[in-house]
Amino acid sequence: MSVKSGCTYFGYSRSAYYGWMDSKLKEEAQYDLVLELVRDHRRTHPMIGTRKLQELIKEDTERLDISIGRDRLFDLLRSEGMLVKRKRKYVVTTQSFMRYSKYEDLFNGKVWTSAHQAWVSDITYIRVGDSFRYLYLITDAYSRKIVGWYLGNTLESKCAVEALKMAIDQCPSTEGIVHHSDRGFQYCSKIYTELLEKGGIKSSMGEAGNCYDNAMAERVNGILKIEYKLGDRFKNLKEAFAAVRHGVWAYNEKRPHCSLNMKKPIEVHEGLTVFSSLKRKSSPRQKPVKAI
Repeated sequence: MSVKSGCTYFGYSRSAYYGWMDSKLKEEAQYDLVLELVRDHRRTHPMIGTRKLQELIKEDTERLDISIGRDRLFDLLRSEGMLVKRKRKYVVTTQSFMRYSKYEDLFNGKVWTSAHQAWVSDITYIRVGDSFRYLYLITDAYSRKIVGWYLGNTLESKCAVEALKMAIDQCPSTEGIVHHSDRGFQYCSKIYTELLEKGGIKSSMGEAGNCYDNAMAERVNGILKIEYKLGDRFKNLKEAFAAVRHGVWAYNEKRPHCSLNMKKPIEVHEGLTVFSSLKRKSSPRQKPVKAI
């Protein structure tokens, strides 16, 4: 059927048909650009969700005069098979013992108004070959920035101490900071608590077995494992270390957070703290470790 015959049959003018075609081609071209923007950001954030992607591409879509809402972006990514599929696997990393000291919960129910007021700590596992390595994390409760991390071979307290040292090094003053964690033995150990006391840091712990008492730390773990693929199995420690370092950097400096009004952790951490004029590291880094 010719264009003329088709337009006559359906009761439309040829100018209306060509106008519709131009609009359709423009829309498809715009969606192709949106998909390319998404692919570009997914190189940095492999498993980031659609809401975060919408914020990341917002500046470019506005500059290109492309209008695409959240629901349309969901539909577009779904049609292209680009929606992330969440999967959850758990390994126990918390070993709580009643014989260790139990500290009062100084964290939950409090409102934090600036960086360097409270930290949350936790441990998550990383699969390397047929074994596990353990990622120790310390996150600023206000800015959500990961301020200390360490990829260790064991669950020994000395590995947790390395992450704590990194957090302390990036902080202008640790006096009065609340350090919140679960009741893992690493955070109750003599070597760890002595370092906290030396820096004037207050220990805080949730109830044994209650993951919701340390929900913020659990959330950070989940983001790294799912969005930055740290839940994958790595061939060796060198590959795992590179993935962790990239994940921490991307999380701190590139990923917008709903809880931060779509700002990035480093923006909040360095922009709103009273110590922002002091020079500090943009992203904490662990020293390279020997691959085994």
